Amino acid sequence: MSFVDAILEIARFIYKLPRMVNKEEIETFIDILIRTKALGKKVLVIGAGRSGLVGRAFALRLLHMGFQVFVYGDTIVPAINKGDLVVAISGSGLTASVVLAAKTAKKVGAKVVAVTSHRHSPLGRIADFVVFVPGRTKIAKEHDYYVRQILGQHEPLTPLGTLFEISAMVLLDSVVTELMRRLELTEEEMRARHANIE
Repeated sequence: MSFVDAILEIARFIYKLPRMVNKEEIETFIDILIRTKALGKKVLVIGAGRSGLVGRAFALRLLHMGFQVFVYGDTIVPAINKGDLVVAISGSGLTASVVLAAKTAKKVGAKVVAVTSHRHSPLGRIADFVVFVPGRTKIAKEHDYYVRQILGQHEPLTPLGTLFEISAMVLLDSVVTELMRRLELTEEEMRARHANIE
């Protein structure tokens, strides 16, 4: 199996993504984001590892659209208060740091949206709202990396959480496009908020 096979597998999965997500869920998520911005509330994006990198990319686009947005773990994150929004990203819904942060946010009255492949995970149960993103996560039993190694099977073309992370990135970028449309933002307006010291 080659990298070309991996590209094709990922492309096939992404091609099916619109049919695998719940469109009403995405619409509600977009409404939550717009309401948060309209009320002048903060958005805190939480994620660990590669999911955290997806979260950072999403947070950057929110910044470009004029949201008051922060990324968990950065030193400049202010206090999160009642009415603020936390977007917590974890394919498994089990990532301890993400679950703990979401739990803490709920205690202070923030709204928590979970972006996950597992609705009934600890993160899913804590969240006020769940956005389901399909994808084989690092906990998928039928494709467990270590079991496959012990059995001498080939490594999967999309190891650990790759399909979840790529799907989440594509879905969140699509949300950005819809936010631009609804907020009537142009690419030029977003570019004006882009970093100019690089």
